[in-house]
Amino acid sequence: MRPPLEVADIFRQHGYDFRLKHPLLPEQRRVMRAIEQCRTAALGGHVEQCDACGHQRIAYNSCRNRHCPKCQSLAKARWLQARLDDLLPVEYFHVVFTLPEQLAAVALQNKRVVYNLLFSAASETLRTIAADPRHLGADIGFLAVLHTWDQTLRHHPHLHCVVPGGGLSVNGAGWRSSRPGFFLPVNVLARLFRRLFLQGLESAYEKDKLSFHGACAFLAQPTAFKRLLKSVRAREWWVYAKPPFGGPAQVLAYLGRYTHRVAISNHRLLSLKHGKVTFSWRDNRRGQLRSTITLSADEFIRRFLLHVLPRGFQRIRQFGLLANRRRGELARCRQLLGTTDQTVESMCQDYKSLYQTVTGTSLQHCPACRTGTMKFWSPLVPLRNNSTPHQHAAAIVSQAIDSS
Repeated sequence: MRPPLEVADIFRQHGYDFRLKHPLLPEQRRVMRAIEQCRTAALGGHVEQCDACGHQRIAYNSCRNRHCPKCQSLAKARWLQARLDDLLPVEYFHVVFTLPEQLAAVALQNKRVVYNLLFSAASETLRTIAADPRHLGADIGFLAVLHTWDQTLRHHPHLHCVVPGGGLSVNGAGWRSSRPGFFLPVNVLARLFRRLFLQGLESAYEKDKLSFHGACAFLAQPTAFKRLLKSVRAREWWVYAKPPFGGPAQVLAYLGRYTHRVAISNHRLLSLKHGKVTFSWRDNRRGQLRSTITLSADEFIRRFLLHVLPRGFQRIRQFGLLANRRRGELARCRQLLGTTDQTVESMCQDYKSLYQTVTGTSLQHCPACRTGTMKFWSPLVPLRNNSTPHQHAAAIVSQAIDSS
């Protein structure tokens, strides 16, 4: 069911004024335009007709933008199908790597460099500590998902890692399991992560890969940048290991919630009145207490656009045993664990079948008579700028009738 308010509604009502007042990156403009046009006549679509009662329905095309709250369900379902073959019959752990608040502004102005560094530092940290005989002594694999927001849409870059509780021994001859309920010591992870990340950040600065402007312009001076590094090096960094998931079923449920999440879902939006947006949020510091927050439409759009990723940036990555070039070793892991390869469900489902799998609602059954099947009847070309969606649909349907 369509929620009463969507991000697209806010963009359509206040996006034009926002564009006039604020300079935007090409990626941000692209995202705003895609969300505004998603599932509207602007993108075209088709008309369906029931083969029993003749009931007609217009289906508009989706924008398929990864930042669009309406376009993630089917993408998530396809991705999860592909991940079924990666799951192992072991306990899984959830480790979160978070950047200190002092570095968030640097990350915001250098997204591609800093986010890539976040992935590489977290990956090297997990694999190095896991390979240490004093801890696990194994070659591990894991999946990492980048999130850049908190519940109120402020910039908060962090990495969620989903890790099987064990890995191949150094010589590849056996499987080494972690202790039940415990993976790796978080204090050891945090200190190595801090060292690796700051080494990478300093190297990027020395190679002129970082740029600074606005409130961060002073960091272009080497002395100021060194003071920043010194201050964040002196504090403890936050690496959090959540309670273990249990088995593969719980992992799949978690991945379904987190992998294709965008900054805010439409279901959290409560109202848009007098130029102000109210939405719900969860305060994790107060026992996940539910509350509401109201922002001006301008501030809401500004915060939403903070989380637009650089074009082509991969926010879901797999490392170690789960990396594409090492996928053959998963069969060896299953053999050592005494299980067989899983059969992955076919990825060739059309969008209607996949939609029913995800939502439990059929797009093929007629909503009017409940007995017929909705069949393709006529295409809808993208809407012209000088016509309304109703005029557009009526014109196309009329053309289809004349030609039949």
